[in-house]
Amino acid sequence: MRFELTILGSSSALPTSRRNLTAHVLNVYERFFLIDCGEGTQLQLRRNKLKFGRINHIFISHLHGDHIYGLFGLISSFNLLDRTEDLHIYAHEPLRKGIRYIIRNYEGKLNYAIRFHPLDTGQKVKIYEDLRVEVYSFPLRHKIDSSGFLFMEKPRELNIRKGFVQKYNIPVRKIHDIKSGADFITPQGQTIPNKEITEPPYRQRAYAFCSDTAYAEDILAHIKGVDLLYHEATFGDEHKDQARLTLHSTAREAGKTARKAGAGELIIGHFSARYREEQIPQLVEEAREEFENTLPAYDGMNHAIYPYRVSEK
Repeated sequence: MRFELTILGSSSALPTSRRNLTAHVLNVYERFFLIDCGEGTQLQLRRNKLKFGRINHIFISHLHGDHIYGLFGLISSFNLLDRTEDLHIYAHEPLRKGIRYIIRNYEGKLNYAIRFHPLDTGQKVKIYEDLRVEVYSFPLRHKIDSSGFLFMEKPRELNIRKGFVQKYNIPVRKIHDIKSGADFITPQGQTIPNKEITEPPYRQRAYAFCSDTAYAEDILAHIKGVDLLYHEATFGDEHKDQARLTLHSTAREAGKTARKAGAGELIIGHFSARYREEQIPQLVEEAREEFENTLPAYDGMNHAIYPYRVSEK
């Protein structure tokens, strides 16, 4: 039941000696989703022992180089590794031409198919779904079209209390109905209320990715109540004018977004290379003045969202 984030890159436009460019991997029930693919992503995948072949879906937030330049090399490496499974890429339409150009002029032919899914730039849209998770894109506010992503676990069934299957000799064919909310009627005609034999299901877990974007309150409705929010914090308070000019966020604005969205936890990243490592704690403190449960991103960071029952919070 893993729902775990690995941060591969936490710098902004320029890499540093300790921070690569933006890329995340989200593991949902051993489904691996790559979010953005900055330069150096392949090396970071290897350093974090994440298998290339497990990545079938790549989500690109926008087409600035620090978020996409690693993609073309990754496509090539997949080919060299004799990949045959389809690769799904979710991105803004202009990237489709770039991918075609690279394949035509440098690869010639791929061993696998790329399935390109253009993102809607104007509204929240479901872009992926399987048995365990749904993924939505939603518009951010940046200099070019930019999208955030919401990964939401699907609702789970009720859990039958330990020992009650044996106690009432419940047939296998009835278990699904009970987990869906039905009462159980014994062969003698006694009705056992559902609430007596089941426990509340685990709550749906959710992760939202917001990079790059200026502070914008219309984002709040799309990420309301997420367990974990990653939000860019390119600048500190002293550079708030630069943040407005470039349509980025300050750490304080990231904290404000998390607080107003009712998030469980906040990870800030996409730090400007102007900040030395010893200055990052100051950005964290600025965010914590708005939202206490804030953590700084760092390369190689793993952060799990643990399941809990509806009644536990």
